[in-house]
Amino acid sequence: MSVADQRRLWQDIDAPDGAFRWHIPERFNIGTACCDQQAHGDLALVVDDGSAAAQRFTFGALVERSNRLVTVLRDLGVAPGDRVGVMAPQGLEVAIAHLACYKTGAVVVPMSTQFGPEAMVYRLAHSGARTLVISAEGWSRLADSCARIPELESVLIAGAPGGAAGKRAGKPPQILDLLTHVDTAEPAVDPVDTAAIDPALLIYTSGTTGPPKGVLHRHQVLLAQMPGLRISHDGFPEPDDVFWTPADWAWAGGLFDTLLVSWLCGRPVVASPRKFDPAWAYELMSRHRVRNCFLPPTALKQMRQAGPPPAGVRLRTIASGGEPLGESILSWAGEHLGVVVKEFYGQTEANLMVGNGEGHCSVRPGSMGRPYPGFELTLRDADGHRVADGEEGEIALRLPHPGAFVEYWREPERTAEKMHDGRLFTGDLARRDADGSLFFAGRADDIISSGGYRIGPGEIEECLISHPDVLMAAVIGVPDELRGEAVAAYVVPAEGVAADEAMTAALQDHVKHRLAFYQYPRRITYVDELPMTTTGKIQRAELRRRATMVDR
Repeated sequence: MSVADQRRLWQDIDAPDGAFRWHIPERFNIGTACCDQQAHGDLALVVDDGSAAAQRFTFGALVERSNRLVTVLRDLGVAPGDRVGVMAPQGLEVAIAHLACYKTGAVVVPMSTQFGPEAMVYRLAHSGARTLVISAEGWSRLADSCARIPELESVLIAGAPGGAAGKRAGKPPQILDLLTHVDTAEPAVDPVDTAAIDPALLIYTSGTTGPPKGVLHRHQVLLAQMPGLRISHDGFPEPDDVFWTPADWAWAGGLFDTLLVSWLCGRPVVASPRKFDPAWAYELMSRHRVRNCFLPPTALKQMRQAGPPPAGVRLRTIASGGEPLGESILSWAGEHLGVVVKEFYGQTEANLMVGNGEGHCSVRPGSMGRPYPGFELTLRDADGHRVADGEEGEIALRLPHPGAFVEYWREPERTAEKMHDGRLFTGDLARRDADGSLFFAGRADDIISSGGYRIGPGEIEECLISHPDVLMAAVIGVPDELRGEAVAAYVVPAEGVAADEAMTAALQDHVKHRLAFYQYPRRITYVDELPMTTTGKIQRAELRRRATMVDR
């Protein structure tokens, strides 16, 4: 994306209401736009885990490394449209993996570093990934399960391999050291000239029932993040802006709302592969003069508990999303961080749709803000009719839209349920006041919002049922002061099984090690039977009612 194109986009975003127009070029590639088209001598990435001196990489260094990886991927047979899994903590390896895949024309399948083997196997097998870029620690968890990923042909490991691939029928995947092959490859000079509407990302998000869904996005999705970025970060980019987030770069918040948008604007990003803690976050911000942050609500709550920041922290903007912030958090941030936190709303299927910011709408506790320029949203009742101001309705985005996903991978029926009648239906409820501000009212489905993660109960239920001591299981979200919601499970034990604290600990570990740490049920209640509909579906609403009665 040229500087002239960027300026034209900024001018339209900053224009009065109703004057915005999307300018989506016919040819656009996330990798070249975020790297090759930037000033090669400018700082792009700072990697700091606190164990040694921070590593600093210019855009030119990322161009060279990612172009070498393009050659490696092509030599492995990766072609445009092929899926490539990427799972590594914030740092150089995951950064060049994304850039190289886009420039190869491949479709990236981002995976959280918190995933256990079951979560990894499902996403890699369902997506049909042929190649995987993964950290050594992640590979040590996945290696024994490769037999269940039949299409996986090659694995590029960032660091010393932690084990050989498990046995399977046919040829096992080729195991290679990522940086060794990158350092010895010739840089590619001909990145794929993708159309803006070509596929680029396949992000898996949990649904309400059954296995996770693969959300397919085009290259143009990155441009659709610009209005939200510009508004929620007060005219970003400014010359001294430096971005950081504790969010995993596998999620939309880390990838779309921080890493790639910063690079598209030519500004550096700080990476920290270590686990979040407030003291380290303050130190990191001060050391690298971080000015812009995406901080999930849980991170802000932990920072408040840790006390005020040291004098060296000089933030300019903070954006937050995933769950509503309370007035106390907003007040604390304003007093101690010197920043008005801008809240936003979005989904993996369509990110950064609503928010607040200077010149757009003022921050009001409890309000999501207003739709960003270029996002035509309405609230609809169960019959698809528009509701009046003050009434609750499902948030619906008018299509076509550059930020809307293409489809749920290999699931046309679920895609049709989400997108129909010229709109994308979010499954989230809100009400609109007379000034046009939106207020979140709840979910029309059973998604659990916990610590910034959107968690579907279906995958957790299936994992619990896979334990030999469990006959049936149902999962809901319950109120939690720190996380917004916490995962809670209702379990029917198998015959003759003693439901005690030992069983609870075993089931929690079962979910932690097979799915992800943030998905384990923090509360398990044992019951003789689950409330069911006449058609055999779990009545989660009844379980939520019971949980509410218990907490009173």
